[in-house]
Amino acid sequence: MDATTETFERDVIERSRELPVVVDFWASWCGPCLRLGPVLEAEAEARAGAVELVKVDVDSNQELARAYGIQGIPAVKAFRDGVVVREFVGALPAPAVAQFLDELTGPAASERVAAALAGSGELPAVVAALEAGDEERALELLVDETVAAEGERRGRLLELTLALFGDLGPEHPLTVRYRRALAARLF
Repeated sequence: MDATTETFERDVIERSRELPVVVDFWASWCGPCLRLGPVLEAEAEARAGAVELVKVDVDSNQELARAYGIQGIPAVKAFRDGVVVREFVGALPAPAVAQFLDELTGPAASERVAAALAGSGELPAVVAALEAGDEERALELLVDETVAAEGERRGRLLELTLALFGDLGPEHPLTVRYRRALAARLF
């Protein structure tokens, strides 16, 4: 599907509240874009409706390109719940595109983190917060635990925290807030 400045809100932002939407920012004169396009299409089609692929011609939709900070193409941004949660720039090979989509369409990081912690019997309050959909409380607890931990445990908790940041997306207010809090307390 092609999106324009006029249809982007409906085709991408609103649709991403139902399933992940991957936006390919491209141009017809861009060689790498022309190589990546068919790879994205094939990999999205292989996921049988688990992800929607939308293309945006940056020449015809310069306002969108500016709004999303497109400085090089091809640029691919994945939206979930109305925000960018993953992205890459450049023409990736099919296995890398497949991994990108699998990470997007697989279980959410909050589910993976809850399962990992529940499996180890660690941090039941974090598990409960994640299962209740309270990402803010989960991040608050994880940041506290990460700062207090040492060695391998700190590294493991840091990875779990970063996975939650990735799930929310780099611009989500909780990601921004707790990334700053974590950095301030660790460094």
